[in-house]
Amino acid sequence: MAFSIDELTKKVKDVADMAVNQTKDAAELVKINVAIAGEQKEIDKNYRVIGEWFVNEHAGEIPEAIQSAVDAVNASKAKIAELEASKPVREEPVQEAEEAPAGKKCPICGAESDSKFCPHCGAPMGE
Repeated sequence: MAFSIDELTKKVKDVADMAVNQTKDAAELVKINVAIAGEQKEIDKNYRVIGEWFVNEHAGEIPEAIQSAVDAVNASKAKIAELEASKPVREEPVQEAEEAPAGKKCPICGAESDSKFCPHCGAPMGE
């Protein structure tokens, strides 16, 4: 069976287009994960403010003095949910049970790896 130059060119173009699309998806996923991590830092900062205030005052209800911090935490949680929902869906073949990856679990996307950074989203794998 003979291949023509046109068929070969089309196949090469299809492979290149697929690689470009996967690169765009990966870049978008990293961008969303960085935004999520930023929102998580905002939640942590505001929880610290709330916690310090409650430890000092031993209050049983949320007073107006920290209502803005509580509102900010709720806004960050809503933003994280929105960002999670906007992540692109990756259509990859399911790994078979025999290929179970060994290592740490990524705190961002849940992938497992023994490297320092997640091979799927690029986040640090931690200790």
